Amino acid sequence: MLQEVVVSTSAPAPNTQSTGNGSILFHDIQSGASLASFKHTNAAKNCTALIPTREAQGGLMLAVQPDKALLNIYSFQKDQISQKFVLPERLSCVTIDRRGQFCAAGTPQGRIYLWEIASGIMYNSWEAHYRQVTVLRFTPDGEALLSGSEDSGISVWSVFRLLDDGVQNENPQVYAHLSDHTLPITDIACGFGPFPSCRVLSASTDHSVKIWDLSSKSLLTTFQFPHAVACIAWDLTERLFFAASTDGSIHQVNLFRTRANKSGGYVAEAIGGAGVNDVLLVRDDDSSTTKRRLISVGEPVTALSFSLTGALLLAGTALGNVHVYDVPSHQLLRTINAHPGPGLAVTHLTALLKPPDLVGHVQLGGDKDGGIPVLPILPFQRMREARPREAHEVTMMLPHARNSTHESVTTYSREELLRDWEFFVKPRLTTPTVENDALSAPPLDGRVTELADEVARLKSQLARAKGINDVMWETLTQTAAAQGKELAAPDQAHDSHEDAADERERKRGKTKA
Repeated sequence: MLQEVVVSTSAPAPNTQSTGNGSILFHDIQSGASLASFKHTNAAKNCTALIPTREAQGGLMLAVQPDKALLNIYSFQKDQISQKFVLPERLSCVTIDRRGQFCAAGTPQGRIYLWEIASGIMYNSWEAHYRQVTVLRFTPDGEALLSGSEDSGISVWSVFRLLDDGVQNENPQVYAHLSDHTLPITDIACGFGPFPSCRVLSASTDHSVKIWDLSSKSLLTTFQFPHAVACIAWDLTERLFFAASTDGSIHQVNLFRTRANKSGGYVAEAIGGAGVNDVLLVRDDDSSTTKRRLISVGEPVTALSFSLTGALLLAGTALGNVHVYDVPSHQLLRTINAHPGPGLAVTHLTALLKPPDLVGHVQLGGDKDGGIPVLPILPFQRMREARPREAHEVTMMLPHARNSTHESVTTYSREELLRDWEFFVKPRLTTPTVENDALSAPPLDGRVTELADEVARLKSQLARAKGINDVMWETLTQTAAAQGKELAAPDQAHDSHEDAADERERKRGKTKA
C-alpha cells in the first residue's frame, strides 16, 4: 500500500547550550509511528536535501554540518553515514533540483557553489551576495536558482548560464534581483509553472511576506504580519499560504476572497496584485466569516510543510515536536514527539511516499537477492577545473530488463496502482479489511455486464414507447381525416340544391318576358 511519511531533521537550537546530536527521522503521518532513524547529523535550517528513490535506484539524503566543511551523505538503505564529502568551505544552506541532477550550496560569505551530483563536477562558483546566503531554491522545472541572503536581497539565476562553459571565467549575470525586503530573508517558496512563468513567495524578518512575478520581475503584493516570519508553506494550488513565527503563531492567508454579485450569488476573485503600494495587513485577530485564520501552537515554530494531498499542515517546533493540523478546520490531529532530546529543534520538515528501500522495511541484499542499487554519487570537487568538464564522465546505471527482480520492489502493475491510489486518496470511515472489501466492492467485469444489460433493457423500452406513439399518431390522423369528409358532404349537397333553385328562377323569368 502507498504510505505517506514525515521526514524531519533536528539540530541543537541556536540559543541553547545543548551538546546533543540531531538526527533525521521517518514517521508515519497517520499514526505517528517511528519508521527509521539516521543519527550523527546537526544540519541547521535549510541544510538538508533529499533525492527520492526512482527508476529502480535508491534515494539519498544530504546534510550540511555546522562549523565544519563537511557534507554527510545518507542512503535510505542504511542507518549510518554512507559517505562524507570535504567541501571547499563551510556551508550555510543546500538544495537539490527536483530531478536530482544538480546540487547548489551557499556560504556565510555570500558565495554559491553548483555541482553535478552524478559526476561531482563543480560547474560554477561565484560571489552572489555580500552577506550570508540563508536559503536556496530551484524552480520546479530546474531552469532557475533563487538565492536569499541576510543582505535582504533575492537573486534569480539562470541555470543554463551557470552551466555555460563560455562564461566560466566571468561572474554570472543575474536574471533578476528582488530587493524590496529590508531585513534578512528567512524562506522562499516557488510556485508551479515553467520558468519564468511562475510566482515566488518570500519571507523575511521584516514581518513581511511578498509575492513576486518572475516574468515581469516585479512585486505583486506585500503581506505585513505582527511578528517576524520564520518559515512559510504554499498550497499546491496557490490559493493560500501559511506563515509561521517564532512566537508560536501560524497565520493562514487566503489569496482569494468571495463577494456578492448583482444576481445575489457569490463570486471568487484574487486579491492583491497592485504592486509595490499594495500592502495588506494580517493581524492576530483576523478572522473570516466562518473561521479564524490563526493557529496558536504554543511553541516556537521552526519548520512548515504541507502533506502530499494538501489536506494536512505539518509544523515543526523548537522543542522537537511535529504537530499535524487539518487545513480546513485548523484542528490539531496529532503531535509527534519526533526529537525529544533536550534543546533539539526541528530544522527540516517534508512529506513523501515511503521509500521502497527504507531500512528495516524491505529485505535488501546484493543484486542476486533483488536489492535496489544506490544512486551513484561522486565526491564534490573543491575547485573548478576545465579538464573534468571537458571529459564529463558520469556514473550511471542502465534500466533493468522487464523480468529483473529489481522492478518487483519499485514497479506497480496497473491493478496494484489503482488499488493503492484508491486506498491513499479516498478517505475511509472504518478500517478496511480484505473480507469487507471483497463483499462491498463488486468485481469490475460484473459491474460492466450489469450496466450493459441495463442499457439494453432501456433501449427495448424506448423502442416500445416509440411504437405506441406512432400507432397513436396514425389513429389520430385517420380519425381527423374521416371527420373532415363527413362535414364536407352535407355542405356540397346544400350547395347543389341552391344552384338548382336559382336555375329554375332564371327560367321562369325568361318565360314571363
